[in-house]
Amino acid sequence: MIDIITQEQLKELLHYDPETGVFKWKIANSYRIKIGDVAGYINGSNGSGYIIITVFNKPYGAHRLAWLYTHGKFPEDQIDHINKDKTDNRLVNLRAVSGKENSRNQFIPTNNTSGHIGVSWHTKNKRWKVSISKVYYGSFECKSDAIARAKEVYKELGYHKNHGKRANG
Repeated sequence: MIDIITQEQLKELLHYDPETGVFKWKIANSYRIKIGDVAGYINGSNGSGYIIITVFNKPYGAHRLAWLYTHGKFPEDQIDHINKDKTDNRLVNLRAVSGKENSRNQFIPTNNTSGHIGVSWHTKNKRWKVSISKVYYGSFECKSDAIARAKEVYKELGYHKNHGKRANG
């Protein structure tokens, strides 16, 4: 995707508050937008997506615009919401990362049955298995030993400290 808006253009149209992560319009237009209105909408049918702001008939993620507004350029790759809240665009919650780095800061999958990412029950062997990124790291009789090994591997591999946390905290 080619990002076409410049920092200068963005600052003429919108004000960004890095403390709250909120964008507000500095101009009014014919689409019922008034000066001071909060910009953007949450994409996704259930409202669980990113905040999108349309500028010059092009939709942008508010997190990407926050980066441009603050740093003068779009990130080279992706922006990670550190706390995994896609609508929290406070500057302290955003970091420029590669796709690989971004994948190392994910919630625990909802279908996870062990309660810990990378740890699963192996029915045939009746042991807890540790497997991360399709790499096997051992099996354990005790679930707590498997969890400790998974945490150790994630730390060694440079995963974010929030990786594997539940969506609600």
